[in-house]
Amino acid sequence: MKYSPERREAILRKLLPPNNRPVAEVAEEEGISDATLYNWRSEARKNGQLLPDHGSDPEGWSSRDKFNAVLETAALSESELGEYCRKRSIYPEQIRRWRQSCETANDRDEKVEKRSREAVKHEKKRTRQLERELKRKEAALAETAALLTLRKKAQAIWGDEDD
Repeated sequence: MKYSPERREAILRKLLPPNNRPVAEVAEEEGISDATLYNWRSEARKNGQLLPDHGSDPEGWSSRDKFNAVLETAALSESELGEYCRKRSIYPEQIRRWRQSCETANDRDEKVEKRSREAVKHEKKRTRQLERELKRKEAALAETAALLTLRKKAQAIWGDEDD
């Protein structure tokens, strides 16, 4: 069944804040399958529309939804930001915090990558030390085995000294 774009938009608005109604509830109310609504929501997200998952708590939004909210509000004035936040039942402080997280995301990646490189370097150094120690111990073991073999041969040639 084909739905008009207007009806589709009206149904998708029910999934938006401040309502944030569950897909299953809207699907039952409208007589549309859950799968259809999930497809519509995913298409709308691909087109850049902010459609958070069900839940009244914006902190529970996915990273993608938070990022989209930051993008949508990037060029807004304070009054426009306030209106945007009221419409979606979020606080401007949340947008600011999400923006800060977005701005510092790459910094954290660099720090994690640096720590990872240092850890790999440390492990390589430790591996080399352990390999040297293993070589030394293998040489000592080989020397001990050779001495024991010589001792047995000497005892076989000259007889038992303990007798």
